[in-house]
Amino acid sequence: MENNNNNGNDIVVDARGKACPTPVIMTKKAVESAPGKTVKVIVDNEVAKENVSKFAASINYEVGVESKEGLFYLTLTPLPGAAQGVAAENLPDVIQCETKPEAQPYVVVVTTDAFGQGDPVLGKLLMKNYIYAIKELERKPSSLIFLNRGVFLTTEGSEVINDLKELETTGVEIISCGTCLDYYQLKEKLEVGSVGNMYTIAEKMSKNRAVVL
Repeated sequence: MENNNNNGNDIVVDARGKACPTPVIMTKKAVESAPGKTVKVIVDNEVAKENVSKFAASINYEVGVESKEGLFYLTLTPLPGAAQGVAAENLPDVIQCETKPEAQPYVVVVTTDAFGQGDPVLGKLLMKNYIYAIKELERKPSSLIFLNRGVFLTTEGSEVINDLKELETTGVEIISCGTCLDYYQLKEKLEVGSVGNMYTIAEKMSKNRAVVL
């Protein structure tokens, strides 16, 4: 969105949904168009917040940040001696567009009911421990997707049903492959999550980092 005046005083930059480095460029233009005025910037992700904050600091602007309902509201106030902007060639010094890998959303794709190769009894114990470990993680996957023999973990008789139900209550989506459930005649025995088709599964894997077991 374009910059707008707020009650004729502050400049408001609505950079929600803008790809990096656009939020910084929009902020730079706003600062240059209104030297000495407070600029308020709205962004919707951590990377944009950090980039705008670094830019503001580089031109001697004080930054206040308020987080509300998934949005970041930054108030940029000029300090004595504040610059009006930085040269375009210097912008890369304050912009970091790549999201850190550890901050990227991810999905876990479970293609078996036993973890790894070797003794199946040990493999099932390891899988049970793995599901429990996911439940205890601070940063959980957005989805757990069960394919092939993995659907035995979401159906009647599975030892991890309770853990999966707990994960579901925390917002983790549990998806079982419908074709796989039909193949193993387990569709009527599904006890947690929903049935997904291959298009849905492929879409989720293409949009997120996928950990495949």
